[in-house]
Amino acid sequence: MARPTNLTRRGFLGAAGLAGLGAALAACGGTDTPAATATPAGPWAFTDDRGVKVTKDVAPTRIVAFTGTAAALHDFGVKVAGVFGPTVLKDGSADPQAGNLPVKELTVLGNAWGEFNVEKYAALNPELLVTNTYVKDALWYVPDEAKDKIAQLAPSVAFNMIGTDLQKIIERYAAFAASLGADLDAAPVADAKKRFDTAAEAIRAAAKANGGLKVMACSGSADLFYVSTPSSAADLTYFESLGVTFVKPDNVEGGFFESLSWEKAGKYAADVLLLDSRSGTLQPSDLAAKPTWAGLPAVKAGQITPWLSEPRFSYAGAAPLLETLATALQAARKLA
Repeated sequence: MARPTNLTRRGFLGAAGLAGLGAALAACGGTDTPAATATPAGPWAFTDDRGVKVTKDVAPTRIVAFTGTAAALHDFGVKVAGVFGPTVLKDGSADPQAGNLPVKELTVLGNAWGEFNVEKYAALNPELLVTNTYVKDALWYVPDEAKDKIAQLAPSVAFNMIGTDLQKIIERYAAFAASLGADLDAAPVADAKKRFDTAAEAIRAAAKANGGLKVMACSGSADLFYVSTPSSAADLTYFESLGVTFVKPDNVEGGFFESLSWEKAGKYAADVLLLDSRSGTLQPSDLAAKPTWAGLPAVKAGQITPWLSEPRFSYAGAAPLLETLATALQAARKLA
């Protein structure tokens, strides 16, 4: 599938089909998840990244969430009643976005962009809807045409994905989970955080040891080659804070990337390529026939590593991604 012409994050990621993150995302985290939360006694309140404060007499338990959000919360020990977003593949197995969610036990309100069954949602008697936000006032995977009806049924909590970094988002998810009664000291959570921290230090050490390595986050379609700016993605921003040096395109469109014709694919020099690994984008085997791709120094050197442009925002979900990057940086060499 070619990358859509709509340059917004909402249009691009939604239309591209996040189910295509593939086996690499499916491998993120293990099946060892913490026990379910114990509902805290007394009044509950949480202020989300929009500045919206939601209050309840007791912590909500009937929670409906975007699939990726629900998967991250599950890693912290929070159960949800229903999900919307890529959840189940055609063969009935869990979509990579679903992480370790028990998808067969959940009510799925929609399995693709634009799908959200409002009647099913109402039947769940929801107390809270939880998702992300990439654009002001736009709730991720909540269809615009149904957003008013959906808002009438339960308050929402949204986590900002723009202008922040991976670790900060995970910390916000953790704080939210704790407010609902999750035990952040539970062994699975503590072990996953240790793994995350260890991988982060490995990236920092590799970036320092291989000083001067230039990394380019990119994506390929049939007609165009896209170079992402690190400030556009929480994971890239975090990697940059650890010392990774990224190519920064000088003609960024829509705040996210520069699109280049394949004739100009060599505009930027890079030692390592972080290549978008979704099914809606072309992979190395697909790109091999393109002369300008084959001519890139990083391609010739085999210094290509997959880039999962929407990670699962938990320590368990993100740690393997950090490990993959650390390994790639450790093995890479300066090419120019």
